[in-house]
Amino acid sequence: MKICVIGSGYVGLVTGACLADFGIEVTNVDKDPKKIETLLAGDIPIYEPGLKTLVRKNRENGRLQFTTDLNAALSDAQAVFIAVGTPPRDDGSSDLRFVREVAHSIAENLNDFKVIITKSTVPVGTGAMITDIIRSEAGEDADFAVVSNPEFLREGSAIEDFLKPDRLVFGSEDERATKVMLDIYSPLRVADVPFVVTNVETSEMIKYASNSFLATKISFINEVAELCEKVGADVEVVAKGMGLDSRIGAQFLHPGPGFGGSCFPKDTQALGHLARENDMRLEIVDSVMSVNDRIKRRMVEKIKGAVGHLEGKTIGILGLAFKPETDDMRDSPSLPIVHGLVAEGAIVRAYDPAAMEVAKPMLPPITYCADAYECAANADALVIVTEWNEFRKLELAKVKSAMNEPLLIDLRNVYGPEAMASTGFKYTSVGRPQRDREQQSGDQP
Repeated sequence: MKICVIGSGYVGLVTGACLADFGIEVTNVDKDPKKIETLLAGDIPIYEPGLKTLVRKNRENGRLQFTTDLNAALSDAQAVFIAVGTPPRDDGSSDLRFVREVAHSIAENLNDFKVIITKSTVPVGTGAMITDIIRSEAGEDADFAVVSNPEFLREGSAIEDFLKPDRLVFGSEDERATKVMLDIYSPLRVADVPFVVTNVETSEMIKYASNSFLATKISFINEVAELCEKVGADVEVVAKGMGLDSRIGAQFLHPGPGFGGSCFPKDTQALGHLARENDMRLEIVDSVMSVNDRIKRRMVEKIKGAVGHLEGKTIGILGLAFKPETDDMRDSPSLPIVHGLVAEGAIVRAYDPAAMEVAKPMLPPITYCADAYECAANADALVIVTEWNEFRKLELAKVKSAMNEPLLIDLRNVYGPEAMASTGFKYTSVGRPQRDREQQSGDQP
């Protein structure tokens, strides 16, 4: 079998490399010649652990090719994965212009039966739209089937998620297409991965409903954390007590500065927009986005409350990417935090292991540092925004000696209050009682 993957961004590149690792001959196509040149040179245009090694391995084995020639790649392919971007519009809907462009190209090059698989995150009805475009241009006798196969890849662990997923979802109403999908993913069937096979519309909905539910858990625990600060409860213990209930589960009950990235904000907004298009309102989903925006703004007030006035104060920011093990800055909580601090007159220094170059065009002029210790130099406060592993074991004595004031504001609860008690730091975290922080100031009797 030969497969064509259209789009060599995050989803497309991971999909192509992992399918090639299944032993399938894959051609990744992208209309950006610079991206293809980069890939042909052996470099990876995105940051994802293990991806460069996987691409190199399958390139050397001859199973993975890169090209800008869509027509040639389509002509030989039995299955075509659509993995192009679907960015959000101002109204929250998904911009499907790249999907439409691909559908037109497929219609022009439909030479025999092809399975057309949407891997991009798309709203319900997109599969039908693709079918209509191809049918109208290639004719009623055109031989093809459209399948929905949403991705559930976490940035930072995408390869593991593809090769060892919780489940494999696809929507197909064509028996031939279903057989092709089962053949493509046969290594996962052998590994006893649960398969959810349904119709196209249900498959498309599963993706949006899943991400919106996870976003809901994050916004919920962030509101609970805010209430815990007011009433003297500890959100970490609350989350543990909740998560031990098998009906709830512990994942995504970690308080912090809000969610970001390429999926949760976009998909949650798109689900809300889909509901409005169908004359209803998903009140929980709309509230999730509202809470998330407010939580991000609250972090600036939280920093200000710990520091006092921000005018002229030097604030060190540890972590810019929306999560560790990625350079993705889309909707990262660091963006409103840094903008808010600068607007208050603060002098901002920042360090991130992967995202600084990506962040520079998105942030006001700030100082970028070589490591966490340079970031702490002469700072009046140090703020952990992204929980990179290297921030979990800082040499706190070295950090303290470099700072103007030993104030650590931990927006990810990386450190425990007890561990900070003997360091001499003033310590502020999220959702923990005020009395704990007061006892850690180093001035207690």
